[in-house]
Amino acid sequence: MAYSRERDFLFCHYCGTMLTVPSVNYAECPLCKNRSNIKDIEGKEISYTISAEEIRRELGIETIEEQKVQLSKVNKTCEKCGNGEATFYTRQMRSADEGQTTFYACTRCGHQFQEN
Repeated sequence: MAYSRERDFLFCHYCGTMLTVPSVNYAECPLCKNRSNIKDIEGKEISYTISAEEIRRELGIETIEEQKVQLSKVNKTCEKCGNGEATFYTRQMRSADEGQTTFYACTRCGHQFQEN
């Protein structure tokens, strides 16, 4: 069965309205009252795949890449170039009763390092 020829079997061929199935013998258009034989629909399936991106877009949720994050700066010496300033953020990497891990990035060379 070709998808392009069979995909609109649940819609009225005259006005495009979605068909209802009021009887075991026919499907009917609620707008123009055109009827189709139920055998034209019998055994056909509809499937639709939705991606995580479509869900986020519909719910208005930004991805991490879209969010503009303002990192805090701290006086921390870079292990690579010796610069005295770095940006940082923290994340809970281990169990809740353990401390957070702090991630640093040098503002001069971009070197990344962490501290547990």
